[in-house]
Amino acid sequence: MFKNMTLGQYFPGNSVLHRLDPRTKLVATIAYIVLIFLIKSLWGYAGALAFLGIAVALSGVQLIYVVRGLKPLLFIILFTMVINVFFSSSGTEYWRWRFLVLSSGGIQMAVYMALRLTFLVLGTQMLTLTTPPLMLTDAIESLLKPLKAIKFPVHELAMMMSIALRFIPTLMEETDKLMKAQASRGADFESGNIVRRAKNLVPLLVPLFISAFRRADELALAMEARCYRGGEGRTRLKVLQYSRLDLYALGVMLVFAALMGLDFALAAGG
Repeated sequence: MFKNMTLGQYFPGNSVLHRLDPRTKLVATIAYIVLIFLIKSLWGYAGALAFLGIAVALSGVQLIYVVRGLKPLLFIILFTMVINVFFSSSGTEYWRWRFLVLSSGGIQMAVYMALRLTFLVLGTQMLTLTTPPLMLTDAIESLLKPLKAIKFPVHELAMMMSIALRFIPTLMEETDKLMKAQASRGADFESGNIVRRAKNLVPLLVPLFISAFRRADELALAMEARCYRGGEGRTRLKVLQYSRLDLYALGVMLVFAALMGLDFALAAGG
């Protein structure tokens, strides 16, 4: 299961998305996430899907590799759909049993929520798959640079976010190894209901936390051995620079934002 986790991994390449400035990709990703939650119709989601499809095609990453990242989150998406189907009673009512209601509004809300979560995961993956962690750190720090005027620890925050993203695949791989090791000793993680499976995962928490703390200590020692002292006066091997390609990308993003804004206005007016 955890081997399908692609969030936080970097896919090396020289595609159009790889050559974009990481600040452009970060701003575009945030705008894409915000716009997804403003969509109110299937036409809007079709436009979001087309935009995402173009991004995947320009990234050079195989579609199967991108979609594979949804597999670990499939249960969350399905659970969210079930909650919205039976706990939303707007529109035409088809069936009712006590507090459970099946209605047209609930079905519509469930479909929309599933699409939002799917596009949210895929859109975020395109950022991490085409941007090295260090470049992503520099982009976050650059965008938050004005906050340094109020003594906000911009560099430290950017570094923590980058390390967190970087170690998601590592922790997932460690969890998978622990599950296989305990399964070889007779542990059962597959049978039983959801509650029993959750209880069976409890013994994984202690070794997983120990491993995470050990890796954090090793990382701290490695950074200290390389004389890391924070971002003050720190130089960079690769300086971030905008290019004409970034202007084109921002232009496309503005067009997409305008279309999503029009969809929201039409849906609100209707």
